[in-house]
Amino acid sequence: MNHMSTIPTDRPADDWAQRKVASLIANIETVFFGKHDVVKQCVAALLARGHLLIEDVPGIGKTTLAQGLARSLDCSFTRIQFTSDMLPADILGVSILNPHTNDFEFREGPIFANIVLADEVNRTPPKTQSALLEAMSEYHISVEGKPHPLPRPFMVLATQNPIEYEGTYSLPEAQLDRFILRVAIGYPGTEDEMRIIRRHDSNASIEAMKPVLTAAEVLQLQNCAGAIHVDDSIAHYILSIVHATRNHDEIQLGASPRGSLAFYEACQARALVEGRDFVTPGDIKAMAAPVLSHRILVKSRGGSPATSAVERARIISDIVKSIPVPV
Repeated sequence: MNHMSTIPTDRPADDWAQRKVASLIANIETVFFGKHDVVKQCVAALLARGHLLIEDVPGIGKTTLAQGLARSLDCSFTRIQFTSDMLPADILGVSILNPHTNDFEFREGPIFANIVLADEVNRTPPKTQSALLEAMSEYHISVEGKPHPLPRPFMVLATQNPIEYEGTYSLPEAQLDRFILRVAIGYPGTEDEMRIIRRHDSNASIEAMKPVLTAAEVLQLQNCAGAIHVDDSIAHYILSIVHATRNHDEIQLGASPRGSLAFYEACQARALVEGRDFVTPGDIKAMAAPVLSHRILVKSRGGSPATSAVERARIISDIVKSIPVPV
């Protein structure tokens, strides 16, 4: 159905916010070339207070993108290289007996940082993957029954190879649902790949990056994103797309209400990235696949589950095309 309303067309976002977002994008693009839309999606995930899953084939630049975002922020940053023998305590921390006091003292693990790069997160078994679940959803962890709050802002940047690759484990649906966006990078164009091979030392370029946003500024921008106007017709448009995933012939499990909220907040953040203080149907179309494709479970075909990201994104695209755009 069409939802009649008047969508504003002349309200730019706050000038300070525009400048800060533009400087963040430009800083990331000093080390990550030729994928402007992907960079904007990553920034939108940050502004929406969400976590980001970057999935693509090895060697495509997933870690470079994640490090570029992390090092552009004057925040604490840790990198966790996930392996098959990693334990939950390696991520969360552990209580150690102090021989002087005879008391157990908690030693914080690498999860205690503003930005956590979980590199190749699907190379570790599900038990260890689940150690991230409470942190991502509750912004604290519990060890031996005691809660330990995490710093703010807090964001997990996870990279993973496609599930078809040897030595990988699929992420549980409950954990996938905690990522506000899943992005794929894709191969670079010829000119951008030439820049990549001409660059003498990519690690040195990343190490030389200077932060352009403080933690306080990130929190302020997140508040700005949360204040972006969403017309009633746009909110109905979001819900129509989400509800369609629950009644689709090819989908076994549709997006949850958490998915609806993530979709709403991601569109607000994208509007801010685009320099507006209101959400348009274009924001909805742009964010539908990144927000929803990893939240649906596709019915199997011929006994083989249709799990590929391309297939899920295609289904979401078809759904978006089938829903009337608000006028």
